[in-house]
Amino acid sequence: MNLTLHLTEGCNMACSYCTRVQSAVRMSEDVLDAACDLAFSAGTHGGLCFFGGEPLLEQGLIERAVERCRMLSQKTGKPARFKMTTNGTLLTPGFLTLAKNVQMGIGLSFEGTAQDQCRRFQDGSGSFHIVAEHAKMLLQYLPGSYAMMTVAPDAVPQYAEAVQYLYQLGFRTILATIAYGENVHWTDDDLDLLGIQLRQIAAFYQEQLRNGTPFFFSPFDGKIRDLLRGFQTGERCHLGFRQMPVAPDGKIYACTQFIGDADFCLGDVFSGINTEKQKELAMRDATPDTCKACALRSRCTNSCGCLNRLETGNERTVSPLQCAYERMLIGIADETADALFQADPARFQKRFSS
Repeated sequence: MNLTLHLTEGCNMACSYCTRVQSAVRMSEDVLDAACDLAFSAGTHGGLCFFGGEPLLEQGLIERAVERCRMLSQKTGKPARFKMTTNGTLLTPGFLTLAKNVQMGIGLSFEGTAQDQCRRFQDGSGSFHIVAEHAKMLLQYLPGSYAMMTVAPDAVPQYAEAVQYLYQLGFRTILATIAYGENVHWTDDDLDLLGIQLRQIAAFYQEQLRNGTPFFFSPFDGKIRDLLRGFQTGERCHLGFRQMPVAPDGKIYACTQFIGDADFCLGDVFSGINTEKQKELAMRDATPDTCKACALRSRCTNSCGCLNRLETGNERTVSPLQCAYERMLIGIADETADALFQADPARFQKRFSS
């Protein structure tokens, strides 16, 4: 079973697009231990993703979870799997040694050369230089780590430059999305510039793939694979199944955006999961009514209830921004796919059909 543990609601940064309310609330050791036990109670493995706030503010809890999961792995014969999303400012050689020993997958929230546009410390100072140095250290210990970009309007002019910077730094997997929510305000000019930047990224992306060098850029890879393989039911939004978040108080929710909403609470780490409630959520048609006639619906994020709620307040309603971005991205991804296929059909099929 996979659980995302919200270890703390605190963070040492104040990113301009962040919609989370920071506080001193943290997960107790009792809740942590019960979450570890629950992760191994079903399924083929015990999977934990450490999340926040900034999870490294609670490094002691992470260390405790790793040790407990090692014990549970020996007891059950199931492998323990660990992931973490971090802003990178608190990474140390000591922690990375632990992470390497347990093969932890680490996603670094880092926007490269665009970092200081939105990702600043609480006192307003920039974080680029610290995170850049820590990113190098991270890649030395765990070369397979990935960068996670959230691109707000202020960062759009540097988007392509930032992607190239992250790639040259050593990241071969970059997960990117635009910033959504009440703290960002996109204009038509911003979206026009975003399209220009995405085409510049597409040119760089094509260059790497034609050279045979590894590069996974989620906005393009996801759309191209959807184009080739068609609708994949398993990859659509399934509330309350794929990766269930655990709040600091131990309550389990269907998705991160629904934490605190009793309608989407599936139980807690002590009493377990309400499977009937879980099935009820899973049976809901994930595609909003406004999208059902759209030819692009199976290649779009319209089924993401978490994103829909963040943008519109309703998990069944897609925002105009999301629709415009998805249409733009799919068009550019298709142009990119066509160019790559024309250049080398065999390599294209090998790269995207597996």
